[in-house]
Amino acid sequence: MRSRDDEDCMPLDRLIPQLDRHVALLGDQGTAKGSELVIREVIPPEGGRGPRYLLEGYGNRSFIRMNSNSYLGLALHPEVIRAEEETSRAMGTGPGAVRFITGTHTPHVQLERALAAFHRRETGMIFSSAYAAVMGTLVPLIDSTTAVISDELNHNSIINALRLSRPLSKSVYPHLDMAALDRQLAEVTGRARRAIVVTDGIFSMRGDHAPLDEIMNIARRHDHDFPDNVVVVVDDSHGVGAFGPTGRGTEEYTASPPADVLIGTLGKALAVNGGYVVSESSVIGYLRETSPFYIYSNPITASEAAAALAALRILDSPEGVSLLDRLKDLTYRMEANLGALGYEIIPGEHPIVPLMLRDTEATRRLVAALFEGGVLATGLAYPVVPRGDEEIRLQVNADHTVADIDHVLSVLAAVGR
Repeated sequence: MRSRDDEDCMPLDRLIPQLDRHVALLGDQGTAKGSELVIREVIPPEGGRGPRYLLEGYGNRSFIRMNSNSYLGLALHPEVIRAEEETSRAMGTGPGAVRFITGTHTPHVQLERALAAFHRRETGMIFSSAYAAVMGTLVPLIDSTTAVISDELNHNSIINALRLSRPLSKSVYPHLDMAALDRQLAEVTGRARRAIVVTDGIFSMRGDHAPLDEIMNIARRHDHDFPDNVVVVVDDSHGVGAFGPTGRGTEEYTASPPADVLIGTLGKALAVNGGYVVSESSVIGYLRETSPFYIYSNPITASEAAAALAALRILDSPEGVSLLDRLKDLTYRMEANLGALGYEIIPGEHPIVPLMLRDTEATRRLVAALFEGGVLATGLAYPVVPRGDEEIRLQVNADHTVADIDHVLSVLAAVGR
């Protein structure tokens, strides 16, 4: 007969060793994410340098952060902080429930209207995260009569949304191969009622962009062959606020017609938290009634919505254009000097600057060398990127300074020597 102690230890006694072995294997393969650094304090910019970060366990050593998606540096902007603080004092710290029960506040509605206006769409809706926005948009739009066609380097959120849905067919075209996209649409003509073409705007691991003007032209050319249309869905989370003359992302940069459904994030250039989708009012109305990631998840807080609205107003102003110009100049400085130092990069105007090392161990060593030089950078290995595409993703922010960029370059130059 089992003792009470035996019963207490039974539920996970055989599972835990399996989990431990799996994590150990990831470490042996060099694919584990590892422990997370903990930021304990942010030192604001001053004296020709950008913000510095202090980490738990590292005393008063300060670091330049080169692995942040906060492209415009608005997380420390006084107007954004003020908007969040004032709204939190007025409305409290949390929404209290999901929106259809009791969770909608005025800043939520104001932000949705402002995002739609910024993107020149009829309306929009916000989600708890950009990942939830992708999952919560794609899955309800895909049914058993839908053919889905996707770029091979699309974000993990898109990949998992397609796994969760049950389309008639799924096709993946080689990265940026428009001839393959055209061919795959032709192949499902007469079989599917609806086709969905889905792509990142900016591909988050490389910083390159989708040719949205070509994608829209291909989709429109095939549209008459599908009773429910060819629907183009674009996740431009890394593009909005960091790409294009006024920060309207890949659509603006490529002079593309508006995508049918545009997904973005509040958690990168807009410096807060959450995701959103903008489209025609009928599409958004349908998603509000059918998207479980929206219906059954609490929204971002009212104070976060107010802060995002303040950040959007800054972006859509002369100050925002100035920040975008600064971001572009700093990115060019980084890329030009990396090339001179002999590092392989994927050049472009987006502030993601990938150092293509193409080897897991070399990536790990260089991340460690940057850390010793006071630079926070993230190495990316398989399965986050394909084997042979191992890299360090450097991300330029508008609150970096020329001195910051030159310090990073000096560390990389020393390692190269």
